[in-house]
Amino acid sequence: MSNDTTTSGLAFDIQLSTRRRTPQEREAILENPGFGKVFTDHMVTIRYTAEKGWHDAKLEPYGPLSLDPATSVLHYAQEVFEGLKAYRHPDGTIACFRPEANAARFNRSAARMAMPELPEELFVGAIETLLAHDGDWVPSQADTSLYLRPFMISTDVGLGVNSPSSSYLFVLIASPSGAYFSGGVKPVTVWLCEDYTRAAPGGTGAAKFGGNYAASFLAQAQAVEQGCDQVVWLDAVEHRWVEEMGGMNLFFVFGSGPEARLLTPELTGTLLPGITRDSLLKLAPELGLPVEEGRISTDQWREAATSGELTEVFACGTAAVITPVSHVKSSKGEFQIADGKPGPVTLRLREELVGLQYGTRPDSHGWVRRFDR
Repeated sequence: MSNDTTTSGLAFDIQLSTRRRTPQEREAILENPGFGKVFTDHMVTIRYTAEKGWHDAKLEPYGPLSLDPATSVLHYAQEVFEGLKAYRHPDGTIACFRPEANAARFNRSAARMAMPELPEELFVGAIETLLAHDGDWVPSQADTSLYLRPFMISTDVGLGVNSPSSSYLFVLIASPSGAYFSGGVKPVTVWLCEDYTRAAPGGTGAAKFGGNYAASFLAQAQAVEQGCDQVVWLDAVEHRWVEEMGGMNLFFVFGSGPEARLLTPELTGTLLPGITRDSLLKLAPELGLPVEEGRISTDQWREAATSGELTEVFACGTAAVITPVSHVKSSKGEFQIADGKPGPVTLRLREELVGLQYGTRPDSHGWVRRFDR
């Protein structure tokens, strides 16, 4: 054990694994990592109590968590998480894309779930500490990255439900990952869900909270039964306003060439404010593409696609980056977006965003955070 990094007044105790994968084992894994199926040698943990605040920061071997059966998170789901990536740049350095934005969203989610906020420098320091020891797990092949999953759970033991937990555990794990959808930018088919609702006004839709995802599994299964890749959520009140796709935000492209413009569903408190979404809202106008936050109904989506006014649709998120939507199915039938192929606006925005993330485009916004090893 040794003190390695001091962040926000906390020194990370370094406990290196005695069972680290060999370079040969690691390279074999990195040839085809999949998504979220294999994990690096270490993880970061930090504990919180009402009396001591954040304390006991560690880098330790990746492994199971020991929880009492009465631990509150297992019964009342007081939990939040984030998702971001580390990229290998052409010069061999490692960088993350807008980790401070993820830290801020993590804290907004925590506040909604009555959990303590984690100082931004501690959030980023956890990433820096993990990458300092597991940086060799960041792959270098095209469309690959090291997916980072920070999460926080409540750890009080007891079945009382009168108040939030007074103790918490923050954990950061990492998984080398390939493309989220097989085929890279292969377009997907989506199902408009009219039977179930992801989130209601005043609920937890804007928080990155595990319960939102658990509630989505039944609708996702319905989408798969209908031959679709993903579910598209509608609003909880009228069941006709488009909100988001699975765990991703949606963008609609109207017109083409110099007349092209974008629309994305506005943030109403019921959908997740994506980091990729926010980035595209800033990047698109710089590329001459006006973008608006507004509303679009399922009928408007169908009518605009049928008339040809709507030329492209794509989803965006950390895991999937930018993914074209080609076909839409619902209980009322199905329709196609343009020729069903990835459109020029989708591909242009994807190229710009990926170029920033992988260090092949200049970063005029200061979004890329490099981590020295």
